[in-house]
Amino acid sequence: MTGKRSVTALVAWVCALIVGLGGWLGWGASAIAQENAVDYTLTDLSFRDFAGKDVSGTSFAAAEMREANFENADLSRTILTKASFVKAHLAGANLSETFADRVLFDEADLSNALFIDALLTSSTFNDAILTGADFSGAIIDRFQVSKMCAYADGVNPVTGVATRDSLGCR
Repeated sequence: MTGKRSVTALVAWVCALIVGLGGWLGWGASAIAQENAVDYTLTDLSFRDFAGKDVSGTSFAAAEMREANFENADLSRTILTKASFVKAHLAGANLSETFADRVLFDEADLSNALFIDALLTSSTFNDAILTGADFSGAIIDRFQVSKMCAYADGVNPVTGVATRDSLGCR
């Protein structure tokens, strides 16, 4: 099996595992997967416009979304594993309860975005705009949080929670 096929098989297996265990985790992933039938796994969506769209419960696993526009979009309960949102526009987007392991949010506009109860392990936010983003209940690597706290500011207009408070900054 080639390297690329191995990665594809691994991503598909992880996604299936998450969906299968979703009910046990309280995420209701088995029902969520049926909400939106489109699967964006392993697709190139660079520069695409999803502004204001409801794509909740879908999969963007290993998708490339460089400079895509997700402003005010509903991405809640999505699977984003190994996706790339480099320089993407996610202002006001709802990414609550997403599974976002190893996702690149580098240089993305995340102003006023919601990441409530999201799993953001091994994800990066280098030079991302975090003003007003709410990370309440999100699981983020400590090193990444410390980097984000160095410049996080603002208050989310929907939840009223300060970005620094949601990250647990000192």
